[in-house]
Amino acid sequence: MIEPGIYKDVMSSFPSGVTVVTTLGPDGGIVGITASAFSALSMDPALVLFCPNYASDTYPILRNSQRFAIHLLAAEQTAEAYAFAGKGKDKASGIDWQMSALGNPLLSNATAIIECELWREYDGGDHAIIVGAVTNLILPDQPVTPMIYHKGKLGALPALT
Repeated sequence: MIEPGIYKDVMSSFPSGVTVVTTLGPDGGIVGITASAFSALSMDPALVLFCPNYASDTYPILRNSQRFAIHLLAAEQTAEAYAFAGKGKDKASGIDWQMSALGNPLLSNATAIIECELWREYDGGDHAIIVGAVTNLILPDQPVTPMIYHKGKLGALPALT
């Protein structure tokens, strides 16, 4: 049997990007979740995946909405990362966002945004594996420094030369 604490320590040794996945809730408000378990999956068709915890209050809303936006966070977006990692309602209180033409709530200042429609869902132990078909891609006008997650900390990806 794998000891959970050691498993978390080992997995946190792998630096990853940080995303916030947003959608509209049943009341029309923004809901979302912070996820480091994100990946490109396929070029043709264009597919991406993220893995929310089944225990998350946001998971069933994301699944039922059938569409969502995945924000690749910028280093300066720690407020967004922590807000959407928390529990409860009104996670987006004080966070700047606007509605996309496709009906997804979009956060400002991300390094990139991927709008999706739900393509498939698979079981992944205590997490769901949500696969999204890409419907729109958004890049900022100027390059933005991405956020990384490593050993339980959020930070900026240093310039690579």
